[in-house]
Amino acid sequence: MNTEGCGYTIRAKAWGKDSVKHFHVEHTGTTFKFGFNEFSNLKELVMHFANQPLIGSETGTLIVLKHPYPRKVEEPSIYESVRVHTAMQTGKTENDLVPNAPSLGTKEGYLIKQGKIVKNWKTRWFTLHRNELKYFKDQTATEPIRALDLTECSAVQFDYSQERVNCFCLVFPLRTYYLCAKTGIEADEWIKILRWKLSQIRKQLEQPNATFKS
Repeated sequence: MNTEGCGYTIRAKAWGKDSVKHFHVEHTGTTFKFGFNEFSNLKELVMHFANQPLIGSETGTLIVLKHPYPRKVEEPSIYESVRVHTAMQTGKTENDLVPNAPSLGTKEGYLIKQGKIVKNWKTRWFTLHRNELKYFKDQTATEPIRALDLTECSAVQFDYSQERVNCFCLVFPLRTYYLCAKTGIEADEWIKILRWKLSQIRKQLEQPNATFKS
């Protein structure tokens, strides 16, 4: 959990994956509200979700709250709403939570990608880590079809030129990649985090002797 300003944030590791999602915790002044649950203090909230960590986000994705995060980190503020909170129990307490979390500013999921030569559309599994956006044939593939170096990307924006909805594009010097998400919410989330990545890259470029890690 992390505090931001007068509000609170839960950072969650996606079920079985290494992407990180954010959820707001509302502080009413006397209690803490998260989704449909209400807790008298933060310790009670942490103990509850250590034992019942599975929730459903507004995108329909099941999320398991698994790792705590540092209090102050630099990352994009992209939040989801809690739609479902399950009654799954693990028997764990806050003492079982260990500070061993995946990298922040990561994302993964299925997107539909337009081909370079034959302009057909194929579903691919995408992973965003550090300054690389990789895509695979599917979620089980171990080797990517291609790894895109985001230090070479000049823009990420919604695209309305295709006959599909929820599309966006990544502009590179030699090619523009057209991608479509299942929902507008997912497309917006991809655009926000990719734009945040580009802003971080530009900040690094402004620093003397800047180097990049992929």
